[in-house]
Amino acid sequence: QVQLVESGGGLVQPGGSLRLSCAGTGFTLDAYAIGWFRQAPGKEREGVSCISSNGGSADSIDSVKGRFTISRDNAKNTVYLQMNSLKREDTAVYYCAALPYCCLGLGCPSPPLGQGTQVTVSS
Repeated sequence: QVQLVESGGGLVQPGGSLRLSCAGTGFTLDAYAIGWFRQAPGKEREGVSCISSNGGSADSIDSVKGRFTISRDNAKNTVYLQMNSLKREDTAVYYCAALPYCCLGLGCPSPPLGQGTQVTVSS
């Protein structure tokens, strides 16, 4: 079965860290850019970070720059999102998805999302 599986979410205090993983099953990720998306209750989905197929370029939205780092290990068929200095407003379900190219925001591809992993930032 071809799918991306997210893991690594949880409950963390403000200022804490989490590392999310996105593992590909049934196909190899190295042909695709990968994006991390999130959706908070009552809010629209937003693209957070993306990385090119070979890992040579990446982008993030301004609200997470300097705090979140996206990376990939194609040998492990996995993409990561290291999240540091977490804030309450980072609370959301986080999803990963394959993209034809790294692109965030308006006009960018909006792929279907899977189960996601819940990130809750709370004291």
